[in-house]
Amino acid sequence: MIQTDEQIQALRDLGDYVAAQFPQDVLKTELAKGELSVSVPRTAITKVLSFLRDDSNCLFKQLVAICGADYPQREERFEVVYMLLSMKHNLRIRVKLTTDEMTAVPSVVPVFSSAGWFEREVWDMYGVIFADNPDLRRILTDYGFEGHPLRKDFPLTGYVEMRYDDEQKRVVYEPVKLVQEFRSWDFLSPWEGVTHPYGLPGDEKATQPGQVQLGEKGKS
Repeated sequence: MIQTDEQIQALRDLGDYVAAQFPQDVLKTELAKGELSVSVPRTAITKVLSFLRDDSNCLFKQLVAICGADYPQREERFEVVYMLLSMKHNLRIRVKLTTDEMTAVPSVVPVFSSAGWFEREVWDMYGVIFADNPDLRRILTDYGFEGHPLRKDFPLTGYVEMRYDDEQKRVVYEPVKLVQEFRSWDFLSPWEGVTHPYGLPGDEKATQPGQVQLGEKGKS
């Protein structure tokens, strides 16, 4: 997002202002690529978002999204990001917190009613628990789905596959069956390291009668 110098300064001032209001709770403020991020502990998320919504210098009345990120190498592997918009001041801010697989994050539904579905999505995709969410259940995957598909350790094939059974006249779930073996890729550039006389294996099949094959142009 391209920001003017005035907007960049406004975001910098906003970060300093929020940090001054919560000296014990704001762990870090960061301005990168024209976007302001504020990191807080999960226990402080409700009061920080309430302040950002109601304070006259902020007025972030719209919760645009809540998303997750997975960093398995970290002690608290999950990062939850709240994206807010202030129509009054034409500013955006991100509020970040971290958690693990077992520790619940306070729900912010009392602050932003739209957070209910956003929290369900983060739960569905990452398995982050939101305490006191009034309806914390899957929203993108099926009810019988196993695991959380955006975790870095979730297998690309998933655990089960779904199909309609003509005999039973219903949808059934079965263990994943790969109909094709995994291909072995050598990751060579098509322009480097090729020793085949026609270029890449298989190219010779595309040569039509009367056409000059690759590598034969210029031969007498």
